[in-house]
Amino acid sequence: MDITKRTRGDVVILDISGEIDLYNAPEIKDIINGLIEEKKFNVIINLEKVTYIDSSGIGALISSLSNLKKYQGGLKIINVFASVRKVFELTKLTSFFEIYDSEEVAIESFNKR
Repeated sequence: MDITKRTRGDVVILDISGEIDLYNAPEIKDIINGLIEEKKFNVIINLEKVTYIDSSGIGALISSLSNLKKYQGGLKIINVFASVRKVFELTKLTSFFEIYDSEEVAIESFNKR
């Protein structure tokens, strides 16, 4: 798994590529916790290049969303495709997470709160 961090305004975008599994899921939580320490509470996770996610990856996303909400922040997910989308649908998490097909729309959604 590879994570690239970039910023657009007050939104941090994490571009993730590869597989999110038991071994590397904690890295996502660590990065989000680091952002919280930096007082950056609006995060978008781009899953465009993620080919696989398991339950520990989902758990890391749920935990990160909960932590960000404590600071009136949010976690949006963009570009969820194929097998990864199926995991979100099977676990009924499409209603728990805000999932967008476009980075622009996800960024705008932070401004509408």
